[in-house]
Amino acid sequence: MTLRFNIAAAAVALAASPAFAQTAWDMPTPYGDAVFHTQNITAFADDIREATDGALDITVHSAGSLFAHGQIKDSVRRGLAPIGEILMSQLVNENPVFGVDSIPFLAASYDEAEALWDASRDAVSEALEAQGLTLLFSVPWPGQSLFLREEVTEPAQLQGVTFRAYNNATERMAQLLGMIPTQVEAGDIPTAFSTGRVASMITSPSTGVSSQAWDYTSHYIDVQAWLPKNMVFVNSSALDALSDDERDAVLAAAEAAEARGWEMSRAETDTQIAALEEAGMVVMQPSDALSARLSEIGETMAAEWMDEAGDTGAAVLDAFRAE
Repeated sequence: MTLRFNIAAAAVALAASPAFAQTAWDMPTPYGDAVFHTQNITAFADDIREATDGALDITVHSAGSLFAHGQIKDSVRRGLAPIGEILMSQLVNENPVFGVDSIPFLAASYDEAEALWDASRDAVSEALEAQGLTLLFSVPWPGQSLFLREEVTEPAQLQGVTFRAYNNATERMAQLLGMIPTQVEAGDIPTAFSTGRVASMITSPSTGVSSQAWDYTSHYIDVQAWLPKNMVFVNSSALDALSDDERDAVLAAAEAAEARGWEMSRAETDTQIAALEEAGMVVMQPSDALSARLSEIGETMAAEWMDEAGDTGAAVLDAFRAE
């Protein structure tokens, strides 16, 4: 009797254990734990864990520790990881719609960036759905600005300067400025500067602080050219395999993460620009000559993007401009 009771009790206890029915997801992300995007995603995972009583447990693998940035989308598409985060514009070679938020000066403030996301979300979502992926949420970086080793007031001063690019848009912008672009991931920025591969970059103040840009540049020109977004997406089959309650928890946590992430990004801008200045960098506004040249480049790149994006691109920009 005692033996049978103990076996039955053990079986009941095992069935009642949250770990017994737990679904464990690994989530690769490209940025370190100190970056606000990663902090927001960690909170997203915590929200899901709490809402499902631990039935769905997401482990965040930050800083490219599980898959490199360029491998994350395909790893999720192939089911090697069920969920992941990437910089949206990294996929522009697949579909021009992924590059809409990297057109210089198209949306150069948070309000404009939010309106552009409202106008482009469905097109982005449909492009992912065609690959078996479901968009969950997207959060912008602070506006992209120039990091240089000297004060620049005339566009001609940028001719021939080596430049860190991180997607097609930054590479194209560098070419139009007469600079020499080299693709460098965020984690490799200090090494690229120290080895002489690059001598300048355009990036967010967040990345500037996390990579300690004051060690290899001296001037921050606050051009706020555009607000590129990271996006989080899930393998659609993995999402469908969840229970209804778990799926609802994921979608609710995603909605909360997007709202929270945008607020975190807004707060990040002032905080990190102040941190750059405190570390000894010269923070300055662009000269009229530089602003004019960058605006010209923005118009050129918007027209080029429209040519590539076709009817979908036209519909996105029409919706954005109607806001």
